[in-house]
Amino acid sequence: MSNDDDAIGAMRHTQAFDTHTVRNQSPEFAPCDLWATDPALREAVVREGGDAFAGHLGDYGRLAGDALYRLSWDAHRDRPRLRSHDRFGHRIDTVEFHPAYHEIMGAAIAQGVAGLSWASQHWALPPVGAHVARAALSFLHHQVEPGSSCPLTMTHAAVPALRREPSLRDWADKAAAAQYDHRDVPMAEKTGVTLGMGMTEKQGGSDVRSNETTVLPLPGGDDYALTGHKWFFSAPMSDGFLVLAQAPGGLSCFLMPRRLPDGAKNAFRIMRLKDKLGDWSNASSEVEFAGARAQRIGEEGRGIAVILDMVMLTRLDCMLGSAAEMRMALIQALHHCRHRVAFGKRLIDQPLMRNVLADLAIESEAATAFALRLAGAVDRAPQDAREAGFARIATAIGKFWICKRAPAFVNEAQECLGGAGYVEESMLPRLYRQAPLNSIWEGSGNIQCLDVLRALQREPVAADALRAELLQATGRHPVYDAWAMAVATDAAAMLTIDPDAAQAGARMLVERLALALQAATLLRADSLLAEAFCRSRLGGGRGMVFGTLNADAGLDTALDRAWSA
Repeated sequence: MSNDDDAIGAMRHTQAFDTHTVRNQSPEFAPCDLWATDPALREAVVREGGDAFAGHLGDYGRLAGDALYRLSWDAHRDRPRLRSHDRFGHRIDTVEFHPAYHEIMGAAIAQGVAGLSWASQHWALPPVGAHVARAALSFLHHQVEPGSSCPLTMTHAAVPALRREPSLRDWADKAAAAQYDHRDVPMAEKTGVTLGMGMTEKQGGSDVRSNETTVLPLPGGDDYALTGHKWFFSAPMSDGFLVLAQAPGGLSCFLMPRRLPDGAKNAFRIMRLKDKLGDWSNASSEVEFAGARAQRIGEEGRGIAVILDMVMLTRLDCMLGSAAEMRMALIQALHHCRHRVAFGKRLIDQPLMRNVLADLAIESEAATAFALRLAGAVDRAPQDAREAGFARIATAIGKFWICKRAPAFVNEAQECLGGAGYVEESMLPRLYRQAPLNSIWEGSGNIQCLDVLRALQREPVAADALRAELLQATGRHPVYDAWAMAVATDAAAMLTIDPDAAQAGARMLVERLALALQAATLLRADSLLAEAFCRSRLGGGRGMVFGTLNADAGLDTALDRAWSA
Protein backbone atom coordinates (compact mmCIF):
# COMPACT_ATOMS: atom_id res chain seq x y z
CA MET A 1 0.00 0.00 0.00
CA SER A 2 1.32 3.45 -0.93
CA ASN A 3 1.72 6.43 1.39
CA ASP A 4 -1.23 8.08 -0.40
CA ASP A 5 -3.39 5.08 0.40
CA ASP A 6 -2.35 5.32 4.07
CA ALA A 7 -3.33 9.01 4.18
CA ILE A 8 -6.72 8.36 2.55
CA GLY A 9 -7.40 5.51 5.00
CA ALA A 10 -6.53 7.70 7.99
CA MET A 11 -8.78 10.49 6.69
CA ARG A 12 -11.69 8.10 6.24
CA HIS A 13 -11.15 6.72 9.77
CA THR A 14 -11.21 10.25 11.27
CA GLN A 15 -14.29 11.28 9.31
CA ALA A 16 -16.14 8.25 10.63
CA PHE A 17 -16.08 9.81 14.10
CA ASP A 18 -16.77 13.43 13.09
CA THR A 19 -20.51 13.64 13.76
CA HIS A 20 -20.71 17.40 14.23
CA THR A 21 -18.81 20.66 14.46
CA VAL A 22 -18.47 22.24 17.92
CA ARG A 23 -19.86 25.77 17.70
CA ASN A 24 -22.01 28.31 19.54
CA GLN A 25 -20.02 27.90 22.74
CA SER A 26 -18.74 30.74 24.91
CA PRO A 27 -14.95 31.01 25.18
CA GLU A 28 -13.04 30.45 28.42
CA PHE A 29 -13.95 32.93 31.13
CA ALA A 30 -10.40 33.59 32.35
CA PRO A 31 -8.44 35.75 32.24
CA CYS A 32 -10.81 38.41 33.52
CA ASP A 33 -9.78 41.61 35.29
CA LEU A 34 -12.22 41.51 38.21
CA TRP A 35 -11.39 45.08 39.27
CA ALA A 36 -11.41 46.92 35.95
CA THR A 37 -14.69 45.29 34.87
CA ASP A 38 -16.59 46.18 38.06
CA PRO A 39 -17.58 49.87 38.13
CA ALA A 40 -19.80 49.43 41.22
CA LEU A 41 -16.87 48.12 43.26
CA ARG A 42 -14.42 50.76 42.02
CA GLU A 43 -16.84 53.60 42.76
CA ALA A 44 -17.68 52.23 46.21
CA VAL A 45 -14.01 52.01 47.17
CA VAL A 46 -13.47 55.65 46.21
CA ARG A 47 -16.69 56.75 47.91
CA GLU A 48 -15.74 55.04 51.17
CA GLY A 49 -12.22 56.46 51.30
CA GLY A 50 -10.08 53.70 49.81
CA ASP A 51 -9.05 55.44 46.57
CA ALA A 52 -5.35 55.47 47.54
CA PHE A 53 -5.41 51.68 47.23
CA ALA A 54 -6.75 51.55 43.67
CA GLY A 55 -3.48 50.41 42.13
CA HIS A 56 -3.07 47.63 44.68
CA LEU A 57 -6.66 46.49 44.14
CA GLY A 58 -6.17 46.57 40.38
CA ASP A 59 -3.19 44.25 40.70
CA TYR A 60 -5.19 41.82 42.81
CA GLY A 61 -8.20 41.97 40.51
CA ARG A 62 -6.02 40.81 37.62
CA LEU A 63 -4.35 38.11 39.73
CA ALA A 64 -7.64 36.78 41.10
CA GLY A 65 -9.32 36.68 37.71
CA ASP A 66 -6.48 34.77 36.10
CA ALA A 67 -3.93 32.75 38.12
CA LEU A 68 -6.04 32.30 41.26
CA TYR A 69 -9.12 31.44 39.22
CA ARG A 70 -7.18 28.68 37.47
CA LEU A 71 -5.71 27.36 40.74
CA SER A 72 -9.11 27.34 42.41
CA TRP A 73 -10.36 24.33 40.44
CA ASP A 74 -7.79 21.96 41.92
CA ALA A 75 -8.01 23.53 45.38
CA HIS A 76 -11.75 22.95 45.39
CA ARG A 77 -11.85 19.55 43.70
CA ASP A 78 -9.15 17.90 45.85
CA ARG A 79 -10.70 18.26 49.29
CA PRO A 80 -8.63 18.46 52.49
CA ARG A 81 -7.82 15.13 54.13
CA LEU A 82 -7.26 14.35 57.80
CA ARG A 83 -4.23 12.30 58.76
CA SER A 84 -4.80 11.49 62.42
CA HIS A 85 -1.65 9.31 62.75
CA ASP A 86 1.62 8.87 60.94
CA ARG A 87 2.73 5.48 59.64
CA PHE A 88 4.41 4.67 62.94
CA GLY A 89 1.24 5.20 64.95
CA HIS A 90 2.03 8.63 66.39
CA ARG A 91 -0.91 11.00 66.71
CA ILE A 92 -0.26 13.95 64.35
CA ASP A 93 -3.71 15.46 63.55
CA THR A 94 -2.55 16.92 60.25
CA VAL A 95 -4.80 18.25 57.50
CA GLU A 96 -3.40 17.83 54.00
CA PHE A 97 -4.33 20.15 51.12
CA HIS A 98 -3.74 20.26 47.40
CA PRO A 99 -0.69 22.45 46.62
CA ALA A 100 -2.99 24.85 44.77
CA TYR A 101 -4.65 25.74 48.08
CA HIS A 102 -1.34 26.81 49.57
CA GLU A 103 -0.52 28.85 46.48
CA ILE A 104 -3.84 30.67 46.79
CA MET A 105 -3.37 31.30 50.51
CA GLY A 106 0.15 32.53 49.90
CA ALA A 107 -0.96 35.02 47.27
CA ALA A 108 -3.89 36.26 49.37
CA ILE A 109 -1.85 36.85 52.51
CA ALA A 110 1.04 38.39 50.56
CA GLN A 111 -1.40 40.94 49.09
CA GLY A 112 -3.18 41.76 52.36
CA VAL A 113 -6.47 39.87 52.26
CA ALA A 114 -5.88 38.95 55.92
CA GLY A 115 -3.68 41.76 57.17
CA LEU A 116 -4.05 44.99 55.20
CA SER A 117 -6.41 46.56 57.76
CA TRP A 118 -3.84 46.24 60.52
CA ALA A 119 -0.47 46.57 58.81
CA SER A 120 -0.85 48.58 55.63
CA GLN A 121 2.80 49.67 55.99
CA HIS A 122 3.78 46.20 54.74
CA TRP A 123 2.43 47.28 51.35
CA ALA A 124 3.63 50.92 51.60
CA LEU A 125 0.00 52.10 51.76
CA PRO A 126 -1.69 54.57 54.13
CA PRO A 127 -3.79 53.40 57.12
CA VAL A 128 -6.78 55.59 56.19
CA GLY A 129 -9.13 53.54 54.06
CA ALA A 130 -7.31 50.30 54.82
CA HIS A 131 -10.46 48.52 56.04
CA VAL A 132 -12.24 49.51 52.83
CA ALA A 133 -9.39 48.28 50.67
CA ARG A 134 -9.11 45.05 52.65
CA ALA A 135 -12.85 44.53 52.19
CA ALA A 136 -12.43 45.00 48.44
CA LEU A 137 -9.54 42.52 48.41
CA SER A 138 -11.74 40.02 50.23
CA PHE A 139 -14.55 40.65 47.74
CA LEU A 140 -12.21 40.02 44.79
CA HIS A 141 -10.69 36.93 46.40
CA HIS A 142 -13.98 35.34 47.42
CA GLN A 143 -15.27 35.47 43.86
CA VAL A 144 -12.76 32.86 42.76
CA GLU A 145 -11.89 30.81 45.87
CA PRO A 146 -14.39 31.21 48.72
CA GLY A 147 -13.17 28.27 50.81
CA SER A 148 -9.87 29.95 51.66
CA SER A 149 -11.82 33.02 52.73
CA CYS A 150 -12.65 31.24 56.01
CA PRO A 151 -9.12 31.20 57.49
CA LEU A 152 -8.35 34.58 55.91
CA THR A 153 -11.41 36.11 57.57
CA MET A 154 -10.73 34.59 60.98
CA THR A 155 -7.08 35.61 60.88
CA HIS A 156 -8.09 39.16 60.00
CA ALA A 157 -10.79 39.37 62.67
CA ALA A 158 -8.60 37.94 65.44
CA VAL A 159 -5.95 40.66 65.35
CA PRO A 160 -7.78 43.27 67.51
CA ALA A 161 -8.58 40.61 70.13
CA LEU A 162 -4.96 39.46 70.25
CA ARG A 163 -3.77 43.04 70.61
CA ARG A 164 -5.71 43.28 73.88
CA GLU A 165 -3.00 41.25 75.59
CA PRO A 166 0.62 42.52 75.54
CA SER A 167 1.86 38.95 75.88
CA LEU A 168 0.10 38.04 72.61
CA ARG A 169 1.54 40.91 70.58
CA ASP A 170 3.75 38.57 68.55
CA TRP A 171 0.69 36.55 67.61
CA ALA A 172 -1.12 39.70 66.49
CA ASP A 173 1.86 40.94 64.47
CA LYS A 174 2.35 37.63 62.71
CA ALA A 175 -1.36 37.33 61.96
CA ALA A 176 -1.20 40.73 60.26
CA ALA A 177 2.06 39.98 58.44
CA ALA A 178 2.29 39.55 54.67
CA GLN A 179 3.79 36.09 55.07
CA TYR A 180 2.07 32.72 54.63
CA ASP A 181 3.95 30.04 56.51
CA HIS A 182 2.04 26.75 56.65
CA ARG A 183 4.76 24.76 58.42
CA ASP A 184 3.55 22.93 61.53
CA VAL A 185 6.04 24.50 63.93
CA PRO A 186 5.74 26.71 67.05
CA MET A 187 4.67 30.31 66.56
CA ALA A 188 8.11 31.70 67.50
CA GLU A 189 9.65 29.94 64.50
CA LYS A 190 7.11 31.22 61.99
CA THR A 191 7.13 34.32 59.77
CA GLY A 192 3.33 34.49 59.69
CA VAL A 193 0.41 32.70 61.35
CA THR A 194 -3.21 31.93 60.61
CA LEU A 195 -6.03 31.71 63.15
CA GLY A 196 -9.09 29.50 63.48
CA MET A 197 -12.00 29.55 65.92
CA GLY A 198 -13.83 27.14 68.19
CA MET A 199 -17.11 28.44 69.58
CA THR A 200 -19.90 25.95 68.84
CA GLU A 201 -20.63 22.85 70.92
CA LYS A 202 -23.05 19.98 70.34
CA GLN A 203 -25.57 20.97 72.97
CA GLY A 204 -25.61 24.71 72.34
CA GLY A 205 -25.12 25.78 68.73
CA SER A 206 -25.52 29.55 68.62
CA ASP A 207 -26.29 29.59 72.36
CA VAL A 208 -22.64 29.78 73.40
CA ARG A 209 -23.57 30.58 77.01
CA SER A 210 -24.50 26.91 77.30
CA ASN A 211 -20.93 25.84 76.41
CA GLU A 212 -19.61 23.11 78.68
CA THR A 213 -15.92 23.11 77.75
CA THR A 214 -14.02 24.13 80.87
CA VAL A 215 -10.65 25.61 81.70
CA LEU A 216 -8.63 25.47 84.89
CA PRO A 217 -5.79 27.90 85.69
CA LEU A 218 -2.39 26.26 85.72
CA PRO A 219 0.03 27.13 88.53
CA GLY A 220 2.93 29.46 87.99
CA GLY A 221 1.74 31.47 84.99
CA ASP A 222 -1.07 32.76 82.79
CA ASP A 223 -1.89 29.46 81.12
CA TYR A 224 -5.05 27.42 81.47
CA ALA A 225 -5.90 23.79 80.69
CA LEU A 226 -8.87 23.20 78.32
CA THR A 227 -11.09 20.12 78.61
CA GLY A 228 -14.14 19.49 76.45
CA HIS A 229 -15.11 19.58 72.79
CA LYS A 230 -16.12 21.77 69.86
CA TRP A 231 -18.74 20.60 67.37
CA PHE A 232 -17.61 23.11 64.71
CA PHE A 233 -13.92 23.94 64.84
CA SER A 234 -13.02 26.09 61.85
CA ALA A 235 -9.78 25.80 59.91
CA PRO A 236 -8.11 23.15 62.12
CA MET A 237 -4.86 23.49 60.17
CA SER A 238 -4.31 26.97 61.67
CA ASP A 239 -1.49 27.89 64.05
CA GLY A 240 -3.76 29.11 66.84
CA PHE A 241 -7.44 29.10 67.73
CA LEU A 242 -9.71 31.44 69.63
CA VAL A 243 -11.85 29.26 71.88
CA LEU A 244 -14.73 29.99 74.25
CA ALA A 245 -14.74 28.02 77.49
CA GLN A 246 -16.13 28.19 81.01
CA ALA A 247 -13.52 29.58 83.43
CA PRO A 248 -13.99 29.94 87.20
CA GLY A 249 -15.13 33.51 86.53
CA GLY A 250 -17.54 32.62 83.70
CA LEU A 251 -17.46 32.20 79.92
CA SER A 252 -14.10 33.46 78.67
CA CYS A 253 -12.03 33.63 75.50
CA PHE A 254 -8.69 31.87 75.08
CA LEU A 255 -5.93 31.53 72.50
CA MET A 256 -4.99 27.89 72.07
CA PRO A 257 -1.83 27.27 69.99
CA ARG A 258 -1.43 24.22 67.78
CA ARG A 259 2.17 23.77 68.94
CA LEU A 260 3.54 24.58 72.37
CA PRO A 261 6.69 26.73 72.64
CA ASP A 262 8.86 23.63 73.06
CA GLY A 263 7.48 22.19 69.82
CA ALA A 264 5.21 19.59 71.40
CA LYS A 265 1.75 19.10 69.93
CA ASN A 266 -0.95 20.69 72.09
CA ALA A 267 -3.40 18.30 73.76
CA PHE A 268 -6.33 18.42 71.36
CA ARG A 269 -7.51 15.81 68.88
CA ILE A 270 -9.22 16.31 65.53
CA MET A 271 -12.00 13.74 65.63
CA ARG A 272 -13.08 14.14 62.03
CA LEU A 273 -13.46 16.65 59.21
CA LYS A 274 -17.01 17.73 58.44
CA ASP A 275 -18.49 16.36 55.20
CA LYS A 276 -20.04 19.62 54.02
CA LEU A 277 -22.46 20.61 51.28
CA GLY A 278 -19.90 23.03 49.86
CA ASP A 279 -16.86 25.01 50.99
CA TRP A 280 -14.84 22.03 49.84
CA SER A 281 -11.41 23.67 49.75
CA ASN A 282 -11.66 24.59 53.44
CA ALA A 283 -11.42 22.15 56.34
CA SER A 284 -13.97 22.26 59.16
CA SER A 285 -13.75 19.80 62.01
CA GLU A 286 -14.85 18.38 65.34
CA VAL A 287 -12.25 18.37 68.12
CA GLU A 288 -11.75 17.29 71.70
CA PHE A 289 -9.52 19.00 74.25
CA ALA A 290 -7.65 16.86 76.78
CA GLY A 291 -5.95 19.46 78.95
CA ALA A 292 -4.83 21.62 76.03
CA ARG A 293 -2.88 24.69 77.09
CA ALA A 294 -4.37 28.07 76.30
CA GLN A 295 -3.95 31.71 77.28
CA ARG A 296 -6.83 33.94 78.32
CA ILE A 297 -7.78 36.99 76.21
CA GLY A 298 -9.52 39.68 78.26
CA GLU A 299 -11.03 39.20 81.67
CA GLU A 300 -12.64 36.03 82.92
CA GLY A 301 -16.36 36.11 82.28
CA ARG A 302 -15.98 38.57 79.39
CA GLY A 303 -15.52 36.07 76.59
CA ILE A 304 -18.60 37.09 74.64
CA ALA A 305 -17.53 40.75 74.72
CA VAL A 306 -14.16 39.75 73.22
CA ILE A 307 -15.83 37.65 70.55
CA LEU A 308 -18.36 40.36 69.65
CA ASP A 309 -15.49 42.64 68.58
CA MET A 310 -14.51 39.95 66.10
CA VAL A 311 -18.04 39.08 65.08
CA MET A 312 -18.68 42.46 63.47
CA LEU A 313 -15.67 41.85 61.24
CA THR A 314 -16.53 38.25 60.41
CA ARG A 315 -20.15 39.16 59.70
CA LEU A 316 -18.98 41.91 57.38
CA ASP A 317 -16.96 39.29 55.54
CA CYS A 318 -20.07 37.11 55.30
CA MET A 319 -21.78 40.03 53.55
CA LEU A 320 -18.79 40.59 51.31
CA GLY A 321 -18.62 36.89 50.51
CA SER A 322 -22.28 36.63 49.53
CA ALA A 323 -22.03 39.81 47.47
CA ALA A 324 -18.91 38.37 45.80
CA GLU A 325 -20.73 35.12 44.99
CA MET A 326 -23.52 37.16 43.41
CA ARG A 327 -21.00 39.11 41.41
CA MET A 328 -19.21 36.04 40.07
CA ALA A 329 -22.50 34.30 39.27
CA LEU A 330 -23.67 37.41 37.42
CA ILE A 331 -20.58 37.80 35.28
CA GLN A 332 -20.49 34.07 34.50
CA ALA A 333 -24.08 34.41 33.26
CA LEU A 334 -23.26 37.57 31.30
CA HIS A 335 -20.21 35.93 29.74
CA HIS A 336 -22.33 33.02 28.54
CA CYS A 337 -25.20 35.15 27.30
CA ARG A 338 -22.94 37.50 25.34
CA HIS A 339 -21.65 34.60 23.27
CA ARG A 340 -24.49 32.08 23.11
CA VAL A 341 -27.01 32.35 20.25
CA ALA A 342 -30.56 31.00 20.50
CA PHE A 343 -33.54 31.51 18.20
CA GLY A 344 -31.46 33.65 15.88
CA LYS A 345 -30.11 36.16 18.42
CA ARG A 346 -27.54 36.28 21.17
CA LEU A 347 -29.12 35.43 24.52
CA ILE A 348 -28.26 38.84 25.90
CA ASP A 349 -30.34 40.42 23.11
CA GLN A 350 -33.42 38.36 23.95
CA PRO A 351 -35.88 40.62 25.84
CA LEU A 352 -36.78 38.12 28.55
CA MET A 353 -33.17 37.20 29.23
CA ARG A 354 -32.29 40.90 29.38
CA ASN A 355 -34.91 41.32 32.09
CA VAL A 356 -33.41 38.50 34.14
CA LEU A 357 -29.83 39.73 33.76
CA ALA A 358 -30.75 43.35 34.49
CA ASP A 359 -32.61 42.31 37.64
CA LEU A 360 -29.58 40.33 38.79
CA ALA A 361 -27.32 43.30 38.01
CA ILE A 362 -29.43 45.62 40.17
CA GLU A 363 -29.37 43.13 43.06
CA SER A 364 -25.63 42.63 42.76
CA GLU A 365 -24.78 46.32 42.73
CA ALA A 366 -26.99 46.99 45.75
CA ALA A 367 -25.26 44.19 47.69
CA THR A 368 -21.80 45.43 46.74
CA ALA A 369 -22.53 49.06 47.57
CA PHE A 370 -24.07 48.24 50.95
CA ALA A 371 -21.23 45.89 51.98
CA LEU A 372 -18.61 48.52 51.10
CA ARG A 373 -20.65 51.19 52.92
CA LEU A 374 -20.30 49.08 56.04
CA ALA A 375 -16.58 48.60 55.43
CA GLY A 376 -16.30 52.38 55.37
CA ALA A 377 -18.20 52.62 58.65
CA VAL A 378 -15.83 50.10 60.25
CA ASP A 379 -12.87 52.11 58.95
CA ARG A 380 -14.21 55.34 60.48
CA ALA A 381 -15.61 53.82 63.68
CA PRO A 382 -12.59 54.50 65.93
CA GLN A 383 -12.94 58.26 65.33
CA ASP A 384 -16.70 58.54 64.76
CA ALA A 385 -19.21 57.26 67.34
CA ARG A 386 -22.12 57.45 64.92
CA GLU A 387 -20.30 55.38 62.32
CA ALA A 388 -19.44 52.89 65.06
CA GLY A 389 -23.10 52.69 66.05
CA PHE A 390 -24.16 52.28 62.44
CA ALA A 391 -21.63 49.51 61.85
CA ARG A 392 -22.86 47.75 64.98
CA ILE A 393 -26.50 47.44 63.90
CA ALA A 394 -26.26 47.55 60.11
CA THR A 395 -23.80 44.65 59.98
CA ALA A 396 -26.46 42.36 61.45
CA ILE A 397 -29.07 43.77 59.05
CA GLY A 398 -26.85 43.33 56.01
CA LYS A 399 -25.61 39.92 57.07
CA PHE A 400 -29.20 38.71 57.33
CA TRP A 401 -30.38 40.08 54.00
CA ILE A 402 -27.47 39.80 51.58
CA CYS A 403 -26.60 36.29 52.71
CA LYS A 404 -30.25 35.24 52.32
CA ARG A 405 -30.34 36.57 48.75
CA ALA A 406 -27.28 34.72 47.48
CA PRO A 407 -28.68 31.16 46.98
CA ALA A 408 -31.68 32.26 44.89
CA PHE A 409 -29.44 34.66 42.97
CA VAL A 410 -26.88 31.99 42.09
CA ASN A 411 -29.61 29.57 41.07
CA GLU A 412 -31.07 32.15 38.68
CA ALA A 413 -27.63 32.70 37.17
CA GLN A 414 -27.28 28.92 36.74
CA GLU A 415 -30.49 28.89 34.76
CA CYS A 416 -29.06 31.47 32.36
CA LEU A 417 -26.54 28.81 31.31
CA GLY A 418 -29.18 26.11 31.06
CA GLY A 419 -27.93 22.57 31.68
CA ALA A 420 -24.32 23.71 31.41
CA GLY A 421 -24.83 25.68 34.62
CA TYR A 422 -25.58 22.47 36.49
CA VAL A 423 -22.40 20.73 35.37
CA GLU A 424 -19.19 20.84 37.42
CA GLU A 425 -17.13 22.10 34.47
CA SER A 426 -18.94 25.40 34.96
CA MET A 427 -18.28 27.40 38.12
CA LEU A 428 -21.96 27.73 38.99
CA PRO A 429 -22.36 24.42 40.90
CA ARG A 430 -19.47 25.41 43.15
CA LEU A 431 -21.03 28.80 43.82
CA TYR A 432 -24.44 27.21 44.39
CA ARG A 433 -23.07 24.87 47.06
CA GLN A 434 -21.21 27.75 48.66
CA ALA A 435 -24.09 30.23 48.63
CA PRO A 436 -26.04 29.02 51.72
CA LEU A 437 -23.00 29.00 54.00
CA ASN A 438 -22.74 32.68 54.86
CA SER A 439 -26.35 32.82 56.03
CA ILE A 440 -25.52 30.08 58.57
CA TRP A 441 -21.95 30.92 59.58
CA GLU A 442 -21.40 33.57 62.28
CA GLY A 443 -25.03 33.40 63.38
CA SER A 444 -27.99 32.26 61.30
CA GLY A 445 -30.75 34.58 60.14
CA ASN A 446 -32.74 34.40 63.36
CA ILE A 447 -29.66 35.30 65.40
CA GLN A 448 -29.10 38.39 63.23
CA CYS A 449 -32.71 39.50 63.68
CA LEU A 450 -32.54 39.04 67.44
CA ASP A 451 -29.32 41.04 67.44
CA VAL A 452 -31.02 43.89 65.56
CA LEU A 453 -33.85 43.91 68.13
CA ARG A 454 -31.32 43.93 70.94
CA ALA A 455 -29.49 46.89 69.43
CA LEU A 456 -32.74 48.83 68.90
CA GLN A 457 -33.84 48.18 72.47
CA ARG A 458 -30.58 48.53 74.40
CA GLU A 459 -28.11 50.56 72.35
CA PRO A 460 -29.38 54.11 71.72
CA VAL A 461 -26.25 55.08 69.76
CA ALA A 462 -26.83 52.26 67.27
CA ALA A 463 -30.55 52.97 66.95
CA ASP A 464 -29.92 56.71 66.45
CA ALA A 465 -27.23 56.01 63.84
CA LEU A 466 -29.63 53.79 61.92
CA ARG A 467 -32.33 56.48 61.86
CA ALA A 468 -29.79 59.11 60.80
CA GLU A 469 -28.63 56.91 57.91
CA LEU A 470 -32.19 56.53 56.68
CA LEU A 471 -32.94 60.25 56.99
CA GLN A 472 -29.81 61.37 55.15
CA ALA A 473 -31.09 59.82 51.92
CA THR A 474 -34.56 61.37 52.04
CA GLY A 475 -35.58 63.97 49.48
CA ARG A 476 -34.01 62.04 46.60
CA HIS A 477 -36.85 59.71 45.65
CA PRO A 478 -40.50 59.77 46.73
CA VAL A 479 -40.84 55.98 46.90
CA TYR A 480 -37.81 55.79 49.16
CA ASP A 481 -39.07 58.60 51.37
CA ALA A 482 -42.35 56.80 52.03
CA TRP A 483 -40.59 53.48 52.65
CA ALA A 484 -37.98 54.97 55.00
CA MET A 485 -40.54 56.81 57.09
CA ALA A 486 -42.71 53.69 57.42
CA VAL A 487 -39.86 51.38 58.39
CA ALA A 488 -38.42 53.90 60.87
CA THR A 489 -41.85 54.12 62.50
CA ASP A 490 -42.13 50.34 62.69
CA ALA A 491 -38.63 50.02 64.17
CA ALA A 492 -39.56 52.51 66.91
CA ALA A 493 -42.78 50.60 67.58
CA MET A 494 -40.79 47.43 68.26
CA LEU A 495 -39.66 49.04 71.51
CA THR A 496 -43.20 49.31 72.84
CA ILE A 497 -44.90 46.03 71.90
CA ASP A 498 -44.88 42.64 73.61
CA PRO A 499 -41.41 41.01 73.34
CA ASP A 500 -42.80 37.83 71.78
CA ALA A 501 -44.68 39.83 69.17
CA ALA A 502 -41.55 41.87 68.43
CA GLN A 503 -39.52 38.71 67.96
CA ALA A 504 -42.13 37.12 65.69
CA GLY A 505 -42.07 40.19 63.43
CA ALA A 506 -38.31 40.67 63.46
CA ARG A 507 -37.58 39.09 60.09
CA MET A 508 -40.05 41.32 58.30
CA LEU A 509 -38.62 44.40 60.00
CA VAL A 510 -35.00 43.50 59.24
CA GLU A 511 -35.82 42.71 55.61
CA ARG A 512 -37.45 46.11 55.17
CA LEU A 513 -34.58 47.85 56.95
CA ALA A 514 -32.10 46.10 54.65
CA LEU A 515 -33.93 47.23 51.54
CA ALA A 516 -34.12 50.76 52.91
CA LEU A 517 -30.38 50.84 53.65
CA GLN A 518 -29.49 49.45 50.22
CA ALA A 519 -31.68 52.08 48.59
CA ALA A 520 -30.21 54.82 50.80
CA THR A 521 -26.67 53.76 49.85
CA LEU A 522 -27.45 53.81 46.13
CA LEU A 523 -29.28 57.13 46.34
CA ARG A 524 -26.52 58.88 48.27
CA ALA A 525 -23.99 57.47 45.79
CA ASP A 526 -26.02 58.87 42.83
CA SER A 527 -25.92 55.37 41.39
CA LEU A 528 -27.37 54.99 37.91
CA LEU A 529 -29.32 52.03 39.32
CA ALA A 530 -30.84 53.82 42.32
CA GLU A 531 -34.04 54.69 40.45
CA ALA A 532 -34.53 51.11 39.26
CA PHE A 533 -33.81 49.73 42.72
CA CYS A 534 -36.31 52.02 44.43
CA ARG A 535 -39.05 51.40 41.89
CA SER A 536 -38.56 47.63 41.74
CA ARG A 537 -37.68 46.74 45.35
CA LEU A 538 -39.60 49.43 47.26
CA GLY A 539 -42.30 50.47 44.80
CA GLY A 540 -43.66 47.11 43.74
CA GLY A 541 -42.25 47.29 40.20
CA ARG A 542 -41.35 43.60 40.05
CA GLY A 543 -42.66 40.17 40.95
CA MET A 544 -41.42 37.54 43.40
CA VAL A 545 -38.69 36.10 41.17
CA PHE A 546 -35.80 37.59 39.22
CA GLY A 547 -36.62 38.73 35.72
CA THR A 548 -39.97 40.34 36.52
CA LEU A 549 -38.95 43.99 36.23
CA ASN A 550 -41.33 46.43 34.58
CA ALA A 551 -40.35 47.13 30.99
CA ASP A 552 -39.38 50.75 31.81
CA ALA A 553 -37.09 49.76 34.70
CA GLY A 554 -33.84 50.82 33.02
CA LEU A 555 -32.76 47.42 31.72
CA ASP A 556 -30.23 48.82 29.27
CA THR A 557 -28.55 50.95 31.93
CA ALA A 558 -28.28 48.01 34.30
CA LEU A 559 -26.75 45.76 31.66
CA ASP A 560 -24.35 48.37 30.32
CA ARG A 561 -23.07 48.95 33.84
CA ALA A 562 -23.01 45.34 35.01
CA TRP A 563 -19.75 44.19 33.46
CA SER A 564 -17.54 46.52 31.49
CA ALA A 565 -15.66 43.71 29.77
